[in-house]
Amino acid sequence: MENFNDSKALAIEIAKILDKKKAHDVRVLKVESLTVLTDYFVIASGTSTTQVASLADEVEYELSQKGLEPYSTEGYDSKNWVLLDYSNVIVHVFVPNTRTYYDLEHLWADGEPIDISEYLTPDSTVE
Repeated sequence: MENFNDSKALAIEIAKILDKKKAHDVRVLKVESLTVLTDYFVIASGTSTTQVASLADEVEYELSQKGLEPYSTEGYDSKNWVLLDYSNVIVHVFVPNTRTYYDLEHLWADGEPIDISEYLTPDSTVE
């Protein structure tokens, strides 16, 4: 089992998994000083409900291979917004219009954006 005691390292690993599966506009937001719910949000978009489910499935699969399972999952029924709760990191994968509607980046604007550009392929950090 890989050691992900560092929640930032886990968030970056998740961002890399999403990027590898062609997620769009991948962002990591540090929110630990704003909520007791989690330390980081990883937010990404898929182009369709099928891709959203595939992205979330890939995160679950890759992390399960490293001995880490989500505490909770939500949204697989509609696939417009799938949430994976890894306690210290919560993953949000949206279709674009749902992401725009909920606008988590604005809602959590007091959070600290983490620069992940060095870990991702060009064009995946900006939509």
